[in-house]
Formats: sequence, structure tokens, C-alpha cells
Amino acid sequence: MTASRSSDLPLPRIGRGKVRDIYGVGDDRVLLLTTDRISAFDVVMAETIPMKGVVLTQISAFWFRKIEGSVPHHMISADADEIIGAVPTLKDHRADILGRAMLCRRTTVFPVECVIRGYISGSAWKEYAASGTLAGEKLASGLTESAKLEPAIFSPATKAETGHDENITIAKMRAAVGDEVTDTLERMTRTVYALGEKSSREHGIIIADTKFEFGRDKNGEIILIDEVMTPDSSRFWAVDAYKPGRSQASFDKQPLRDYLDGERRAGRWNGDAPAPPLPAHVVDATGKRYLEAYRRVTGNELKI
Repeated sequence: MTASRSSDLPLPRIGRGKVRDIYGVGDDRVLLLTTDRISAFDVVMAETIPMKGVVLTQISAFWFRKIEGSVPHHMISADADEIIGAVPTLKDHRADILGRAMLCRRTTVFPVECVIRGYISGSAWKEYAASGTLAGEKLASGLTESAKLEPAIFSPATKAETGHDENITIAKMRAAVGDEVTDTLERMTRTVYALGEKSSREHGIIIADTKFEFGRDKNGEIILIDEVMTPDSSRFWAVDAYKPGRSQASFDKQPLRDYLDGERRAGRWNGDAPAPPLPAHVVDATGKRYLEAYRRVTGNELKI
């Protein structure tokens, strides 16, 4: 399969993120196409990670199918032939969409990231270690890095167009979207995470934390959208290597982050775009992490 850095489909393009190209399909549907672009430290690399977009799309499709009946969601299909059947104008672009495109219901997106943390790590650990808080609110004392949080903490964040998302309190979320929506989004977040955490653990993966997005469709229903429990939206750890009290190796772009950290420490990169060229071994190692994440999460090898 040819690596995809960008797409050019015969549909109106209505958005372009760091990784996804978004196309409009009439008034009530969108096509999400996940390229093989990869970013780290808010900078998009010049190189692509082959199969990364397929991994992200198909892991999300796996979860959308698994939560069917538990939480409403936006996926119509992630199968290229089904998509072409629904959108005939794509018939000459099967190779472009194969494995990496998802036809979805269109929504009005809520302006918050719904983060849930089953373990304390990353930015949450840094804040807790410094002040004993998360988004300014006190947590229990005595937690160690990567410790399991019981119950998991619902920790919303702002959706930043550029730069990092910012953790906010639930009170701020209520002020932004209202009490009823906040309660619904938290309930749906906890439902999906609990299902995913249990299923992934059976396949040797801990989902330490993850983030979800939600929107309201044309009928007013609140539904789960975007990607679901992928290596880009979640922190995946191996069950058999987990040890609290330290940081954990992740099934994501860690080889890329490690390389870029080394370039910064050596003074060869200032952290801004453009990023330094990636050696082939970094691209290869990162690609293998994504494929391994798919295998572990779904219990199958990726076949397209």
C-alpha cells in the first residue's frame, strides 16, 4: 500500500487537521480520510509512517462496532466498497480511500475534549507531582507515577486549534456546554472507556488514558465522533511490562519522540517547524509500534 501524505478527492474539503482530511458528503455526512502524516510536539514531520492512517481508521472502526448498542456514534462505514456504494463519485478513488477512510454522520462538535484517566501519567502526573492537583483541583495524596486511579478521573480539556489542549475543571466545562450536556458526555465517556479498558486488558494492553470527542447530529442526538481509543488519542501500555512508580513505554510514536528529544538535547533542533529529517530506522520503528497496537487491541493482524 502506498503511503499517503495528502489526499485529493472529488468532494468538497471542509477541514484539514494534522493527520486527517475531512470532506463533506451532502448536508448530513462527512468523509474522514486519515493520512500517514505524523506529528510530535505540535510539529508535522516531512516523512510519513506507512500504514499509520489505516491503523488509526481501522482501530476506530473496531471500537465503533464493539460499542454498537451501548453508545451512539457517527460511523456509517469504514469499508471502501460500501463507501463507494454510498458515494459513487469515489469509484475511481478506491486505492486512495482503502482502509483509511470512514463515512460518518455529520455533527456540530462540542468544544471540549473528554479526557478520562485510569492511571496518572503525562501532563497529569507533572501537575500532580508539582502541586498535588489536576486542573487545579486536589487529588488524593501519596500517588506515584503511573498509579491506577480508582475510580478513573474524568478530566475535560479545551480543544486547541494550535498548541496543546489545556486541562479544565468540570465546573468550567459546565459553564461552556451546560449541566445536562456535561453529565451526558461524562456518562458516555465512562461507558466507552470501561468497555475499552476491559477488552484491551484481555489482549495485553492497558489504556492508561484516552480522549473522546462528541457532537450533536441533525436530529439533536449526542453521539461519539472522530477517533476512538487509538494510539494517537490514548496512552497504551503493555500489561506484562507495567510497573507503577515510573514512566511506561507506550505503543505509539515514542520512537519518534525519543529521536526528536535527542536532537533537541544535542542542539540540532529548536523544537519549531520544520522538524529534522527522520532516519529510516525511526520511521520503521514507529510504524511497527502502530501495527503492534492494532494487533494487540483487536487480537488480529491488520489485513486490508
